[in-house]
Formats: sequence, C-alpha cells, structure tokens
Amino acid sequence: MLNKYEPSEFEEKIYKDWNEKGYFTTKVDKTRTPYTIVIPPPNVTGKLHMGHALVMTLQDILMRYKKLRGFNTLWVPGTDHAAIATEVKVVEKIKKEGKTKESLGREAFLEEAWAWTREYGGTIENQLKTLGCSCDWTRERFTMDEGLSKAVEHVFIKMYEKGAIYRGNRMINWCPVCKSSLSDIEVEPEEEASHLWHIRYYTKDKKEYVTVATTRPETMLGDTAVAVHPEDKRYKDMIGKTVVVPLVNREIPIVADEFVEKEFGTGSVKLTPAHDFNDYEAGIRHNLEMIEVFDEKGIMLNLVPKYQGMDLMTARKEIVKDLEELGALEKIEDYTHNVGKCYRCHNTVEPRISMQWFMKMEELAKPAIEAVKSGEIRFVPDRFDKTYYHWMENIKDWCISRQIWWGHRIPAYYCKDCGEIMVSGNVPDKCTKCGSTKIEQDPDTLDTWFSSALWPFSVMGWPEETEDFKYFYPTNTLVTAYDIIFFWVARMIFSGLEHTGKVPFDTVFMHGLVRDAQGRKMSKSLGNGIDPIDIIKDYGADSLRFSLVQNMTLGNDVKYSAEKAGSAKNFANKIWNAAKFVIANTDKEEVANFKKEDLSIEDKWLLNKLDKLVLDVTNHIEKYEVGIAATKIYDFIWSEYCDWYIEMSKPRLYNEGSTTKNACVYVLNYALVTFLKLLHPFMPFITEKIYQELDNEKISIMLESWPEVKAKFEYEEEEKNIEIIKNIIVNIRNIRANMNVVPSKKTNLIFVTTKYKSLIEQAESFLKKLGFAENIQVQEDKEGIPENSVSIVSDGIELFIPFEELVDVAKELERLEGEKEKLEKEVERCAKMLSNKGFVEKAPKAKIEEEEEKLAKYREMLETVEKRIKEMK
Repeated sequence: MLNKYEPSEFEEKIYKDWNEKGYFTTKVDKTRTPYTIVIPPPNVTGKLHMGHALVMTLQDILMRYKKLRGFNTLWVPGTDHAAIATEVKVVEKIKKEGKTKESLGREAFLEEAWAWTREYGGTIENQLKTLGCSCDWTRERFTMDEGLSKAVEHVFIKMYEKGAIYRGNRMINWCPVCKSSLSDIEVEPEEEASHLWHIRYYTKDKKEYVTVATTRPETMLGDTAVAVHPEDKRYKDMIGKTVVVPLVNREIPIVADEFVEKEFGTGSVKLTPAHDFNDYEAGIRHNLEMIEVFDEKGIMLNLVPKYQGMDLMTARKEIVKDLEELGALEKIEDYTHNVGKCYRCHNTVEPRISMQWFMKMEELAKPAIEAVKSGEIRFVPDRFDKTYYHWMENIKDWCISRQIWWGHRIPAYYCKDCGEIMVSGNVPDKCTKCGSTKIEQDPDTLDTWFSSALWPFSVMGWPEETEDFKYFYPTNTLVTAYDIIFFWVARMIFSGLEHTGKVPFDTVFMHGLVRDAQGRKMSKSLGNGIDPIDIIKDYGADSLRFSLVQNMTLGNDVKYSAEKAGSAKNFANKIWNAAKFVIANTDKEEVANFKKEDLSIEDKWLLNKLDKLVLDVTNHIEKYEVGIAATKIYDFIWSEYCDWYIEMSKPRLYNEGSTTKNACVYVLNYALVTFLKLLHPFMPFITEKIYQELDNEKISIMLESWPEVKAKFEYEEEEKNIEIIKNIIVNIRNIRANMNVVPSKKTNLIFVTTKYKSLIEQAESFLKKLGFAENIQVQEDKEGIPENSVSIVSDGIELFIPFEELVDVAKELERLEGEKEKLEKEVERCAKMLSNKGFVEKAPKAKIEEEEEKLAKYREMLETVEKRIKEMK
C-alpha cells in the first residue's frame, strides 16, 4: 500500500476498472429480485453542484448496499433537456454573435441548441463518475432522445383523445423576459418592498367615491369593476352603483363578492380580470369584460395613447404622477408583499389571459392521493405526506404549453382555412374537416416537466411492453430534494398511475438542501458556494460523500463547509493506517491456523461489537437513516477498532510466544473486511483499494456479500467486562493528564476485587500497556496499600495508584503555585475591567460577553488548581 492516503492516486483508476468489468451493467434476471432507481435527471448542460452531490451520493449508497445484499440492482442515468434554461443560454450565445431566434428561424435555432447541447452536455455525467456513481451507463437516456420523445407524443395524443388535454383562453402565469407561460409551481414568491396606492374612483356625478388600494396602479387601465364584501357595512349603499375609472373614464359597476378581504386596505378592490387570478375568477362570476393592458413583452397597449409603448415600471410612474395631478391619488403607503418571480430568470411574472394547452388535473389527482393514503407509496420522512396532500387536493389544471422552441413540439396541427385542430403523430396531408391542405403545426413546446413526469417508465422503453419495463418497473426508491415535490414527484405519481396502472415507485426518500455553515442558501450573490469538484480534488470523492451524509437527519437541510471534508479525509487516513498496520502484521498461515477456542476476551468483545454494528447499520439504512448509519460506522472504526482494539492487540502481536496471536490476527482481518463492506456504500474507493490489498477470495468488494445480520449475540458477557476495563483505563488516563504525568512514567496498579480477579488477569497484557503500568497486582483487601494512593472506584473493583509513583510532589506543588498566581492575576484583570462603568457602557456587547466568558473560565481553572494544591498538601 502507498505510505500515505492519496485518493487522487487510485480513485479514477478504480472507477474505470469497475466500468470496464461491467460491474454497473444490469440485465433482466427473473431468478433474482430487482432493485431499481431512476436518477433525477440533471440539466444536460449543467455542472455538478452540492445538491447534485448529495442526492447522487444517497442513491449510490442505496444501490451499493442493495447490490451487496444480493439484489439485481439497476440505476438508470440520464439528463433533462431543460427547456427554458437551455433556450435562454442559446439565445445569449447567438445574441453575442449578432443574431436572434427570429432572424435564424426555428430549424436553424434548433441546430444551434443541439450544437450547444453536444458541446456542453456530458460534463455532468463525467462528474458523476468522478463522484463514484454506480449507474448503468449502457442505459443512459436523454429526455429528447427518440424513445422518450415517442413516449411524450403518445401520452399527449392519448390524453387529448380522452379529453384530458384541451386548448383554452385562460389566465396563466406569463414571464415577459422568457416570453413564455409558466405553471403555478414555476412561480417563486419573493418578498419585495413596494407601495400600496390608494386611488379614488368617483361616481359619475362626482358626489361619492370609493377608495381602492392596489400594488399595481398600471393595471387600472383594464379595470372593469370595483368589488366589495357583501357584508361590509361601509359599502352597503354603494353596491350596484357605478364609478368612473380615472384616466380612461370608463364607467364600471360596484359588485359584491365574498373573495374581498374587508380588513385589507380600504375593503374595496379594483377588478382587472385580464391581469389577476382572483380578478379573473370574479370576472367570470360577474360576467365582466376582460381588457388587456399590456402585451406578452410587458409593453403597454393603446388604452391611453400617452402610455402606449412604455414598459410597466415606466407606465406605473407616469400613471401615479397623473393620478396625483388629477386629485385621484389619496395616499401612498409603504408595503412589503410577496411578488411572483420566474423560477428561471427571476423577473416578475405577470398574470395574463392567453391561449394555451392545459391538462385537466382533478381526476388524475384522486388516484395519486389514494396511492399515498393507502401506503402503496410512502414518503420518508412521512411529514411530507401533508405537503403532498395539500397540493394535490387543491390542484388546478396544468398549463403544459411553453412559447419556446427547444423542447418537445406539441403534436397539434391547425387548418389555416377553417381553424380545425388535429392532434396526430404524423403531419396531416389535409384538414379532416374541410379538406384544405393549408396545415401548420402549433409552434409551442411542452413544459419540460411533461417529459420528466414520464421518466420512471419511459426510460424502460414504454409505451412498448419491453422486458425491461415488465421486470424493472415499478421502480423502488425515488431520492429527491423536498423542493421539487410538486414539480416532479407528484407529476410522476399521477402519470405512472394513469399510463401504466401502477405507481412509479414505492418509496420517496426526501432529503434536505445543502446550505453553507451558517445555514444560508448557497448563491453567487453571497459568494458562499462550494464546488464539489474542488472538494474532490482537495480531499477525494470518498471524503466529499461521507462528509455530506454523516450526521444527516431525515428530510432536514445539511450545513456544509470544506472543514467537514477535511474531517472525513482524516477518517479515511485513519482507516488507511489501520489497514497498513493489519497488512504488516498478517501472516496467511497464522490466519489459516485460527481456532475459535483461541479467542481472547478482547477478541470476543470486538466481535460482539461488530455483530451489533452490522445489525444497527443494516436497520438504519433500511429506514433510510443513512446519516445515523454513517456515524455508527465512524464511531466503531475510529474508537473501538483503531483506538482500542488495535492497541489491545499489540502486546500479543509483538510477543512471538503468544498462544493466541493467530486469533488476534484473524480478528483484525475479519473485522477490517467486515467494516469495509459496511463502509463501501458510503466510501466506495478506499474500501475497494484496501480490499484488493488484502487476501480475499473475490477480486472486488463489489462482488462481495453484505455481512451476516445476527439477531443474537454470542459474547455479551465479554463485551460488558471489557467495557469495565476500558472505563478503568480512561480514568487512569484522566488522572495522569490532570497531574501532567508523562507517558514514559510507569506505575504500579493495585486492584482490590474478588469478583473481577479473573478479568484483570485476562486483560493484563493490554491493561499494562494502556494503563501505563509497571506491574499489576490483584488482592482481595486493602492491606498494604500506601495511604496516599490515588483511587478509582468502579462496580466491584477498586484501583489504587501510589501517589509518589505518579509525580514528584515538591515539583508539582511548585508548578501549581505558579499556575495559581497567573490565574489570580487574570481573574483580577477581568473583574476590574467588567466593574469599570466606562468600559461596560462603551464596549460592544460581544466584547463584554467575551470578557465575562473569560472571567468565568479563569475562576473555574483557579478553583481546580486550588483543589489540586489542597489535595497534594
């Protein structure tokens, strides 16, 4: 083995070897139980970020664990075409070249998009390999490849013919920058400081008025009513009357509607049915005219010539100014509220009426809700059930069309002569209604989540009844972040049930988001982002993986810093050095000559601990508590194996006359191989590297079996007894540390016990070494024990260490008196500073708290030193 742990020396080579030997490749095998995961497809031109690193690590842990447990594992990789995100990038690229989408035309633009995808695609796949993901790369899919495009087309046509997909002129979310419609869940609310403008709408005779409060005065040009609550006494006599919209002089009715909040603003609201979802619904109820104020680019239309051609913000300023001059502006209030932003470009989303394609959701949602309620699908942790139900029970029809070119084009065709709509997988030769040959295809594409919703079964060859589909579908576990429960998870569930009659997976394992050490979202603006590839370069892939999941709790966010990767690398280095120690002290013949009756008490202690570790880790992974499983493995390796057992083993290993050396060598190797198997799903590279250095039957740890899970433990008594000895050793070390005794100073250990005489004798070899003992003496009473001995009391055992053997009393007293003098000065200094009125009044709060902490610490240290002096005297 390399002298030092250097992951860059072997990680890439090992992955290449795994891939070339086909360890990730899976075939249908009806004699075995399949375990299937489909990857949440990252954007094809994306790069690995910390969120990817976490979700991919969690999936790989499950895949490697299930493989070791004998399942026929399949992890399907692939990427998403990321419709709007990719189109925006391509538009930016051609803009630098002096081109536009329109100047290029659709076909040429799509050639640019495919070229962009080929140039920048593939990066994330290579990064996933660097991370160690055990995907079956022979099955890699892309949401716009031929097979998946066929599935998308099939579903659209089927759902249209069923009447579940329709085209309608309805209120939708519109991004003026992306120039496309968005579904409700693609609109992200962001808190924004703004104003509430109070505007007077007078009656025609100008004798009365109502005051409306609005955050969007520019939309008033399209107002077609004012609404008040029917039970609002303030407006009881105004209902049914008309008022005039300032600036446009349009006479509009005052209507009563229960959606109005009496407590908000003035209790009366202006209704702009063409530009607000609530107003739109109210407009339908009251049969109001719907007047558009601005176009798809967010430019004002010609309702008032003065504002025509202005962008919305410019128009807002001019309208407010004109209202003020008109005397119609009552007041302006500061107001902070949530504003819908586009999830891609983060510009303000404008509700507007538009002709779009929709999918009816009410009937699709019912079986999807029942699938979770019945337990056919379970969320882990189950608190996400409520989030799922809330969204699904209040679901609205899904706007599935997008006004972009990159994506799956809607298979709908229009007759230019009669307007007939034809939905087909092939271009119609002529209109099915009038026979005209003037046919054109709908220019819109489908929402990127339309294809993603079919991912679990379309990657298996559906709609064909392939062998893969019949064997690997439904899949087993979907691993994903909680923030896309609506975007993706819910849509996969109702799509799977609708199109295959089966749920797409049985478990949804929800993980949190990766945040910085302070719990903040990682972003470019904060400059707190961490590149996982940089972490891999500096610390290795295993360290990144382990540091992401150790101490992770179900469904909660992960606070991350590079220091965590450093700690994980220290752990890997500890394992590396332990393996080197075992290899250096292993003789094949000694292992072969092992006899169970040669096991010593410490061997049995470790084997019992190991059996419990196997059970615990297995149970925790089965419950998706991978963070707890990782911590259990860490604690066993670092503490029980390295810090204790290896040290306990040295007296026997270095004693050629030891009769139990063979057993010791066997246990060292057996425990090492066992915990390497447990650790392999978390840290695949180092476990494979060490495994291959050992004398094993298999050529790879990936071909091994998971350790046997035992329900009963063979050596409970021995484990309890060794824990007693460990406790004594810890107490000895603490006493020596408190007295500043150097390790080279050996003492006599006098044990008074009858109950544990045999235990002390069995543990004598390592007890001497770890307890810094010259001699060990066991007696039944305290006769002959020096009066000034230090004592340690345990259950059924008293240990005495002669004081003079620990320290030179005179020298130690001199040292302690000096320490006492220093601490008294520090206590005096801190107390004086904190009693100074000027300091307390002027110093920052943090500085005062720092001095208070110092004073408390120095007083505690002084008390300890004074106690030690008293004891020694």
